[in-house]
Amino acid sequence: MNDFGDNFTKDIQTIDAAHHWHPFTDTKSLNKKGARVITKGEGIYLWDSEGNKILDGMAGLWCTNLGYNRKELIEAAYQQLQELPYYNTFFQTTTTPSAQLAQEIASITPGDLNHIFFANSGSEAVDTIIRMVRHYWVLEGQPEKNTVIGRINAYHGSTIGGTSVGGMSGMHDHGGPYLPNIAHVRQPFWYKEGEDLPPEEFGLLAARDLEEKILEIGTDKVAAFIGEPIQGAGGVIVPPESYWPEVQRICQKYDVLLAADEVICGFGRTGNWFGCETFGFQPDIMSMAKGLSSGYLPISAVAVGGRIADSFIEKGGEFYHGFTYSGHPVAAAVAIKNIQILKEEKIIETVRNEIGPYFQTQLHTTLRDHPLVGHIEGKGLVAGIALVKDKKSKTFFENGGDVGTICRDFCFDNNLIMRAVGDRMVASPPLIITKAEIDELCARAKKCFDLTLEKLG
Repeated sequence: MNDFGDNFTKDIQTIDAAHHWHPFTDTKSLNKKGARVITKGEGIYLWDSEGNKILDGMAGLWCTNLGYNRKELIEAAYQQLQELPYYNTFFQTTTTPSAQLAQEIASITPGDLNHIFFANSGSEAVDTIIRMVRHYWVLEGQPEKNTVIGRINAYHGSTIGGTSVGGMSGMHDHGGPYLPNIAHVRQPFWYKEGEDLPPEEFGLLAARDLEEKILEIGTDKVAAFIGEPIQGAGGVIVPPESYWPEVQRICQKYDVLLAADEVICGFGRTGNWFGCETFGFQPDIMSMAKGLSSGYLPISAVAVGGRIADSFIEKGGEFYHGFTYSGHPVAAAVAIKNIQILKEEKIIETVRNEIGPYFQTQLHTTLRDHPLVGHIEGKGLVAGIALVKDKKSKTFFENGGDVGTICRDFCFDNNLIMRAVGDRMVASPPLIITKAEIDELCARAKKCFDLTLEKLG
């Protein structure tokens, strides 16, 4: 029990409304109802200031892979704070945790992604990728090769750079104009855009939209293509198995760098250390964040392959980019311990071989036949559920965001956190979730889907 009483909750809500501007939020609407005050976390559960125990089906914001209140991570932060709470990695200096974390990351990244650049968020990591790939081509004597291609409905963060290369129209409506020399191609969303094509055929078709765009812009103008292995904030869009190998073939054919945004998929979410391993492709450069520290402290990184790194080292001189907190020693110490736990407890292997398949099976068993559910797709411990008006004819709601919001609110009212992305409900629980807790998540989700159907009439 974690009940602080009505006055405490109201006091915090009043302070919050007066001074706290929330991200991705309708502030007027939130201030009218008051924010939910989260006060405690343990395992896969949260508690609010009114004593409600909440099952966190989103691992915070796709990030608390080891769950809440993991003592080893807390102790790692405490010990490092006592020894060296901060120093920067500018001025030809390093710290023990930042160097050791770079080594730890290099031990798990695929291929030759062995050079690690630190930042503080996924957005900053993506901005770093944009700067790196553009400067790489300058070093290689092709400064005009500077267009970066992303995908429609992709999310790569909310900085100017991340928003530019991302493909969410709502975000593009705020704060432009954005970076020049950015282009977008179609997403590999088979259920909504595949029409009558088999998934594998559609995957090839979606990938070849990239080839058409490269040829349209000019092969001497395109620096890189960036994509999430699974589009997370876009609604958990899982590409057909044919998609990523074809993307890799196209990038290699036209000498375009391939960047994987692993901010959500990285550190076990799909049953491998990184999503690119799950989908069978090898990037030249890769961003990561969230699960790197299980969300306990802000930290992100860019893993850079030999082709890019060698060019910078041999030709580049100084790289004018970095952040005050790049490689922050306390965040790095927590991330080291996080990776060690994932290794020692074989958590990722368990996600791949046991708990991930169970999660996917139980979602299908519980929700597949629900009248609102048109399609369920996922990998490991991440899933997207399409809400439809008529599942037989695959008729979508005219305003899918409304039905998604209704379902999300029922989830929250019934102490389950799932996220609504338009007409899709998404789930991404901590990797340490048990089978019994998965059963509980699915049962609560079904109840909320039933309540949504009832409200829709």
